[in-house]
This record gives sequence, C-alpha cells and structure tokens, in this order.
Amino acid sequence: MAQNQRDELVFVPLGGVGEIGMNMGAYGFGPAKSRKWIVVDCGVSFGGPDLPGIELIMANPEFLEENADDVLALILTHSHEDHYGAVLDLWPVFDKPVYATSFTAAMLAAKRAGDGIVENVDVRIMRPGKPFELGPFTVEAINVAHSIPESNSLLISTPIGRVLHTGDWKLDPTPVISAPTDIARFQAIGADTSTPLALVCDSTNALKDGESPSEAEVGATLAALIAEAPHRVAVTTFASNVGRVVSIIRAAHQAGRQVVLSGRSLHRIMGIAKELGMLEGLPPYFDQDAYKTVARDKCVLICTGSQGEARAAIARIARGEHPVIDLNAGDRMIFSSWAIPGNEREVIDIQNLLIDKGVEVITANDGLVHVTGHPRREELRRLYEWVKPQVLVPVHGEATHLAAHAKLGREQGIPNVCEARNGDLVRLFPEPMAFPAEVRTGELYLDGLVLCSPEESGVKGRRRLSFGGMIIVSLAVNSSGQVVSGPDYVVEGLPETEDESIVELIEDTVTGTIKSLPNKRRSDPDVFSSALFKAIRNEVNAFWGRKPNVNVFVHRV
Repeated sequence: MAQNQRDELVFVPLGGVGEIGMNMGAYGFGPAKSRKWIVVDCGVSFGGPDLPGIELIMANPEFLEENADDVLALILTHSHEDHYGAVLDLWPVFDKPVYATSFTAAMLAAKRAGDGIVENVDVRIMRPGKPFELGPFTVEAINVAHSIPESNSLLISTPIGRVLHTGDWKLDPTPVISAPTDIARFQAIGADTSTPLALVCDSTNALKDGESPSEAEVGATLAALIAEAPHRVAVTTFASNVGRVVSIIRAAHQAGRQVVLSGRSLHRIMGIAKELGMLEGLPPYFDQDAYKTVARDKCVLICTGSQGEARAAIARIARGEHPVIDLNAGDRMIFSSWAIPGNEREVIDIQNLLIDKGVEVITANDGLVHVTGHPRREELRRLYEWVKPQVLVPVHGEATHLAAHAKLGREQGIPNVCEARNGDLVRLFPEPMAFPAEVRTGELYLDGLVLCSPEESGVKGRRRLSFGGMIIVSLAVNSSGQVVSGPDYVVEGLPETEDESIVELIEDTVTGTIKSLPNKRRSDPDVFSSALFKAIRNEVNAFWGRKPNVNVFVHRV
C-alpha cells in the first residue's frame, strides 16, 4: 500500500503545446524515480522562410532517450504529418513497438517506401474498442471524426486514474466514408466513476463559438459549384482528406463529369483507402494522362498543392509549367482548404497567377468549401458534459488557443485546469499540479538528409548570408610582410549600380589598408586579416547601409 501511494500518473508534452504541429507527448506511471512511459504521437511541423533550407522540424526526444529502458511503446492517434511525420526519423532508435490503425500503418509504410527510408519500425495494429496492455497502462482507441480516416482518441487507464487523450477530433454527425465520433463511448467513460479522469484535449478552435460544420455540408456546396460551372472545374484540397476527395468524385459523377487526379500523394492515399475497402461503390476516376481526352465542360480535376507547394500540381498549372494540364479563362478553381499559418503568401501567389489567366478562383471566403477537423467551443462543452473530467490539460495550440481553452474549462466547472507548455511535467493524479520546465525539450531540424539541432544546422549563418551577402578576400604574404599573391575576391549577394561599383570600393579599401599597414604588421596573418576585415566591413556599411559577411584569408608563405 505504501508503494502504491507513491505512484503518480504524469503527462509531459514534448511538442505541440504552445505551437501548432510537432505533436508528441509522454505519459508516465509509477514512483518518480522508476516510471514506465508510453508516448502518444510523433509529428513534424514545417520550416518557414525564417529557417532557410529546413524542411521539417520535430520534437527533440532527449528526455525519452534518457529513459529509453522504461519507454514501452509509441501510439499514433492518426496519420496527419503533425502527428506521425517524425516516426521514421526518430523512432527506430528506440526499437519499441508502434501502435496504429490499419490506415495509419499503411500510410507509414507508403511514406517509408516513397522516401526510400531503410530504417523500419515494429508496427502493431490497434482497433477501436479493443483495449490492449502496455505495462501498467491499459490503452483503448476510440473512433472520432476528423479530416483523415481512422482518427482516434485514446483512453489510457492506470490503477490510480485515467486519461482521455482526444487527439484531433470534432463532432460531425455526417462524416464522409468514416464513422462519426463515438459519443456513446464518451458517455460511458463519464459514467464510470471507479477512477478519476483527466482530459488532455485539442485546443485548435477554442477561440471559435458554436459547432464545426459537417463534412457533408461541404460536399453539398462543392456539388452545387461543380454542377453549375460552365467549363472545367479544378479542386485542390489536402490529399489526406479522403472524405473530401470522395465527395468531389461523387459530385462530379452526379453532374455527368469525369474526374482526373493529379499528384502523387493523392494517388498514394486513394490507393491505400481503396486497398482497405473504403471506396466501395465509388465512381471511377482517372490519372492526369486522361485530362486532354475529357471535354472541357465534362471535366473535374482534383489536384495537390493546396498549401502553395512549389512543385505540387496546382502551382505548376498556375505557372504554365505542367506537362499535361492547363486551365483557361472561364474555368473554375476551388481551393477546398485553408492555408496553414506560414503558407498564406505562397497560396495567394498561386491564386493571383490563376486570376491573371482569367480563371475563376473560389476560396473559403466565398462559401463553405472547407471545414475544420477540430472542435469549436460548443463541442468542447459537450465533451466535458459527457466525460466529466476532474482535470483538464489544453494541448494542440498556440498560447492564445490554450488560454481560451483553459478559461472555458474553468467556466464549465472543471475542478483542476492545468495550463502547460512543452517541457512541463503535469501530475494528473494524485493531487493535480503542473511543474514548469521540468524536462529538457527542444527541436530537431531535418536539413536535407541530416537530422540536427538548431545550433548544428547552420541556419544562423544562412540568415546572415541572405541579409548581408558575402565578401571573401584571399592573399598571401611573405615573412617580410610583402604581398606576393592576390588579393583575390569573391563577392556574392551585394548590390551593383551603374554609378558606383561595390567591388571597386572593396578593391580600393583593400589597397588602401595594405598601404597603411607597416610591413611588420602585414607579416602577422592574424593582425593583417583583422585589419582588412574591419576596413572592408566599415566601408561597405558606410556605402550600403548594411554590414556584409566578410571572410579574409591571409596566407603566410
């Protein structure tokens, strides 16, 4: 009994709490010095213009590595990139099982094959409503509606308390192809008072009142837009939103049109859905090679690139660079998506290119052509009512979302609301309490093929180069301080005007500095290079108004 009294159930967010994306959290059970851990999700976020060259960002798993012997498994709630995108990069090191639904497992296998990844993970299939044991934890997947098939909440049970980890979810009574959120199971969880319950819950739409519209409502809007269009209709959406793609195909069929798919990710994900029996009875669709054979008023194109990706189909079409597909004045382009924060400029640029071609562009500002996969405030209230949590931990959101969610939970009478950030340790039971910055956390960057810390990535230097250009000067001196070779110059990324040459300014500055230094000082490479560095930087700054990056190499011969 004394041992049991020291057992604790804790939650440690490693990513996704205080930010959108990069979701990764750990649940621990046992005494403080000997806990067993399970990990939920292992996602990525995407590098923006402030991180030149960085494609993906993921949570640093250092804390888990320190406790690797006690880490039991990774459980994936669903297969969006921000929840599973880092699995193949991070998890092979742990060599522990990964639990996922059939769709998520197939997505993981396709990602591995498509990216040519050698490392593999031990994937075990979990099924909603079928609990499984992991050390002191009992885990049950519960079906929820979201914008990708087979999304799940997780009920994690221990001897002293339970956690409902919602993952991404919403209340959608009429989803397309997927089952609706299992409200009856949530209600049964709330009716079970044998052990207390903590709710670790999605905060993405905690600022928005009401309820999220249904996927079926979006389907009805798209059907009307397709049916009334005089010419071609093109639609771009998230490739992972199989239900949306199915709605578009059905709407096209009802309008007497044929569907052409363009984009590898679309074909890959639809292929997975077909193999798993999700597309039974769906009208046929064709590859992009059939595009030219379909009459203009009988064509619906579904293509990738809703986030402005430069190499995706819609970007290439907008630039007139696609080898098979073009859109003409009078055609209709529907963006059945929202721009993820950070992608807005790229999406707008593509829309502008299409508008300049005379294409009619329709976005979510013009009608219900897209809907969120996350719960709004009324849906959160209903979940509280069903599951009756004693503890609420808002996750999956930036600071403004988390604060709004915490406030809502307090207003609804949840006894313990613990506001947390990445690296905090939240004791859920007994005696709920948050301990700030208890765990080392951070980010890892995928830089080309190299996984590295921000400090190792060289991004700071790239930013400096992008702002200040580069000047390289190389020369050789002998022991008497005489210049015997050079100076040679490399100048990159600095402005050049017809009136004044910055290269000539640099050359004059170097010549003047050489003349001004006595031979003895020139014979010391460190002294000589320091003098040249300061002179070049100061003169260029005075001319340009910016300090360039300067490297001076003085070789002693």
